[in-house]
Amino acid sequence: MPASFLRNLPILTPTFCFRPFVSLAVLAATGALAAQSAVAEGLAGAYLAGRAATYESDFSAAADYYTRALVRDPSNPLLMENVVFAHLAQGQMKQAIPVAERLWQSGARSQAANIVMVGGFALAEDFQTILERDEESRQIHPLVDGLVEAWAHMGTGSVDKALAVFDRIAEEEALRPFALYHKALALASAGNYGGAEALFAADEGQLARLSRRAALARIEILSQLGENEQALATLEASFGSATDPALDDIRARLAAGEALGFSIASTARDGIAEVFFTLAAVMSGEAASDFVLMYARVAAALSPQHIDAVLLSADLLDQLGRYELSIATYKQVPNTHPEYYAAEMGRAEAMRRAAKPDAAAEVLEQLVQDFPTLPQISISLGDLLRQQEDYAGAVAAYDTALSLLAEDAGSRWFLYYARGIAHERLKEWPKAEADFRASLALRPDSPQVLNYLGYSLIEKDDKLDEALGMIEQAVAARPDSGYIVDSLGWVFYRLGRYEEAVAHMERAVELMPVDPVVNDHLGDVYWAVGRQREAEFQWKRALSFIRSGKGDGEADPDRIRSKLEIGLDQVLEQEGAAPLQVANEG
Repeated sequence: MPASFLRNLPILTPTFCFRPFVSLAVLAATGALAAQSAVAEGLAGAYLAGRAATYESDFSAAADYYTRALVRDPSNPLLMENVVFAHLAQGQMKQAIPVAERLWQSGARSQAANIVMVGGFALAEDFQTILERDEESRQIHPLVDGLVEAWAHMGTGSVDKALAVFDRIAEEEALRPFALYHKALALASAGNYGGAEALFAADEGQLARLSRRAALARIEILSQLGENEQALATLEASFGSATDPALDDIRARLAAGEALGFSIASTARDGIAEVFFTLAAVMSGEAASDFVLMYARVAAALSPQHIDAVLLSADLLDQLGRYELSIATYKQVPNTHPEYYAAEMGRAEAMRRAAKPDAAAEVLEQLVQDFPTLPQISISLGDLLRQQEDYAGAVAAYDTALSLLAEDAGSRWFLYYARGIAHERLKEWPKAEADFRASLALRPDSPQVLNYLGYSLIEKDDKLDEALGMIEQAVAARPDSGYIVDSLGWVFYRLGRYEEAVAHMERAVELMPVDPVVNDHLGDVYWAVGRQREAEFQWKRALSFIRSGKGDGEADPDRIRSKLEIGLDQVLEQEGAAPLQVANEG
């Protein structure tokens, strides 16, 4: 197991992948028609710069460049669509509305414009215009359009018409849960809490399990009905022993007999905001992040108190690599809001990903002081410090987290593992081994822990049979993990079983062809079996993969150069290490 394995160790806090493709909202801008039009009008520079900015998710630059191009060609619908999208992605819906309106006036069909215009009408509480729009040419999405229509009827005071639309949508099985959820919200917004609870209570409370917000909506509705005990039971059934400032606040207020206000969608405008958020939440992780961002941004614009929409927008920006914009969006959450801690944790993660670990640590350290009973904050701080190789600080943070976590918490095994790594890096092996074994006691089949502990025991020439068994079990569980397969090959090498090591090390290099440590290991194994020319080739490869000429964990460039000059045997002799010797050699 090479030391570079540490760089790839997962952190316990959520991380996310960069978007793999450009969304539907910007695909039109990449078409040949737009390029030909731009070039024909002499707009190639601004257009191409805008297109490049779009691919980089640099929405501010994209808005600037596309606006410049639009000044030269004000009737170009594809340029207009890109301006609309770029403004909306930045949360600038008011700037997007005039351009979206021009798109509508031109007769062009644009999903981005349709989203912005509906959002604009809802923002102005012009629900009648929403109802009068042409459904065919102004379509957003069948579910969105239907739910927006129902909420627009609520906005005009036509409750019966709204309920009829919800019922119509519910006839389609796949859309039924969303239709009933929004119908329940609409009933509650009209003061019919009994009707809303009847929907939530049906099918053994299935509707409240749609999402966190659905559960909270039912809890608020029950409280409005004077059923605080049942609301507490629903909270327990939905969230178990989970704790955070928002849930703790709700628990305390319910226990005190306070009637919770209905906040999820108390007005028609809030209801339309919830429609866009519902779709954003469903699509998040499935559709491209920039596409989902449009929906989340509209939800936040329509309902500034919709903190979940703000948090989702910030998270999507983080996924897109727009860290500064993500950080600024997280900062929109006021420090008086129960979700402030979640926003600050998100902001710290965006800072970490923006290569600002010191700033991220400062945010988390302040959070630990502000919320001393929340283990997740200390976990995040420990993960950050461990990644920055501040192992003593990581140990202290993990100590705090473990003291706060319930004994049956599912994450305890990982915390023991992470703290064990920090102890091992600090050369505190007895503490490290105790943590690894505590982790295995909770998760006996964890390949990461089996691999790390087994490899460490081999390095210390201790409990060799047990160590080999651990690594073999880890490989059986993760046969395609290059680090773990490397561990098995390296263990055989350390045991003098060189021939057995070859196949495993070759497989590890197949899995991780540009890892310097694994290539260095394969070179040593080849040398040990007499394949010296191949060994030299692997050492040269290892050198070429070491970044900036510096050591990469176990891949010491000076040591590799010495092996190339005088051979592995002489290097081992100079180091005072035992010579190569085949196991069981007479």
